[in-house]
Amino acid sequence: MNSVHADKRAQQRCIPPVINQLLDLYGREEFDGYGHAVVFLDRKCVRHMERDMGREPVRKLSHWLTAYKVLATDDGTTITIGYRTKHLRR
Repeated sequence: MNSVHADKRAQQRCIPPVINQLLDLYGREEFDGYGHAVVFLDRKCVRHMERDMGREPVRKLSHWLTAYKVLATDDGTTITIGYRTKHLRR
């Protein structure tokens, strides 16, 4: 489930709904230490997608593979969605 803010940010940042679904299916979830979980795609996730979908479809989606989303840990609502421009702190 997405918040209104997350839907607005996805539209503003031109992130298609299929990327949100791929983050749910293949994304790696890590807690940020502030009460939220960050879901993103790392190399292992992309390789898993290539095994399931094939290399060519994943290559066509490569522009959006730096997307991430922030989830509320209490109910799993997507708070925001965007693109990584820097290394994620872990």
